[in-house]
Amino acid sequence: MSDVVENSLQNHLLKLECHFTWTFFKEEFDIDNIEERLHDQIAFLPSTHRHRLHNLLAYTSYLKGDNQEAIRQLQKAEELLQGTQTAHLDIKRAVTYSNYAWLYYHSNQFSKAQSYIERVEAICKKFESSPEHDILLTERYGEQAWALLTLYGKYCERAKECFEKALVLDPDNPELNSGYAIVMYRLESQDLILYETSKYKSIEFLKRAVTLNENDTVIKALLSLRYQSLGQAEEGGKIMEEALRQTPDSPYLLRYAAKFYRNEGKIDVAITILKKALNQTPASGSLHHQIGICYREKMKSLMKSARNAYTRNTEEAIFHFEKAVEHKQFFVEAYIDLARMYGRANQFDKAEDTFQKVLSLRNLTWEDKQEIHFGYALFQQQAARSESEAIRHYKEVIRIPNKTKFRAFSNNNLKQLAEQNIKKTPSDPTGFRLLGFIHQLDAIDYYEKSVELDPDNKDILSALSCMKCSLSKA
Repeated sequence: MSDVVENSLQNHLLKLECHFTWTFFKEEFDIDNIEERLHDQIAFLPSTHRHRLHNLLAYTSYLKGDNQEAIRQLQKAEELLQGTQTAHLDIKRAVTYSNYAWLYYHSNQFSKAQSYIERVEAICKKFESSPEHDILLTERYGEQAWALLTLYGKYCERAKECFEKALVLDPDNPELNSGYAIVMYRLESQDLILYETSKYKSIEFLKRAVTLNENDTVIKALLSLRYQSLGQAEEGGKIMEEALRQTPDSPYLLRYAAKFYRNEGKIDVAITILKKALNQTPASGSLHHQIGICYREKMKSLMKSARNAYTRNTEEAIFHFEKAVEHKQFFVEAYIDLARMYGRANQFDKAEDTFQKVLSLRNLTWEDKQEIHFGYALFQQQAARSESEAIRHYKEVIRIPNKTKFRAFSNNNLKQLAEQNIKKTPSDPTGFRLLGFIHQLDAIDYYEKSVELDPDNKDILSALSCMKCSLSKA
């Protein structure tokens, strides 16, 4: 193929709407974990549009370098679409055909790639000036939104935007409303974990989604948990019980039910539910993590004098946290929980190794780094009894400007250490140095507020720059 023809083919490919043009990056997610979840969804979420899952599996297979398996997954997607009864089958085929075009291009089968490009262009031309054009756009936005939602992490905000575009065109679509409610729930939950507050409010979207789709028990479970978080556990419990009557064996519902009952202090009930779910999806890192949390809670409720039970629960927690990171390699929270549990078991070398491993994971966010260093500081302070190392990691948290709860906790813990130092050894300058560091941080916050009000004041900007430079060296 000549360069001119290949460039022309590339230009046409880049105009297609599909997984290859929606800007996903291999380095940003755990492919094996995503594939495991996709296979579980195919097996246990019968309401899910399975052609969508096979399209995603085609893309992950391509990322792993297995183009033949990718083609097989697209063939499965096509077979499933062929079996559906819909008046807009061609519209639903557009994304699959676009993925075919890209895969054949990457397999150097250029004539086949060109053939699928032509099929997509024919579909677009057929509907571009017809009443069904909005349906074509809705399908595109919806497929992109679900793909982004499935890949988690930093893609949640983009998924939200795609769902919003789709819902403008089809506001009463039950599936789109469910997807939008899920993404709003996740965004709100992420904020609450990091900042203890959120600009996102998911409860009204969850209620609307439940109204539009009474059979979606996962949405009911999320609504139940949100009611619980708002102090309305009784209402949440009724919804959860109803969902469990509808799909008592769904591992996706069971994991949320277990979280609900754990939050209510019913730890043994939660463990029973989680193990039932684990029997169906044994490679779920999330389920192992939740079971580990339950055993950690049981351990906390025991006095160390109850040595046998305390040790048994510690060992169970470690086992499940180890399984969690084995099955889900970028699971930051599970690594931190595992490292701190090693500390409780006096396995300090393993704890150190685990903290170092999680710090070396690629694509950590600044919030991830704050959470890791905060966990590391607590381990050093409470288990390893190294105050100097604890101080070092608290400072690492604080030097990252994101105002998460981990930063606030680190500030408070440093202040307590400083005051204890001064009270215990007034002649030791360590405590005073720490207080100076903390007050310097407060001063930076005030200067930043001043800059917001007077952004062009060079003196303030210069002073702020000097303070930040000084803080990084303190």
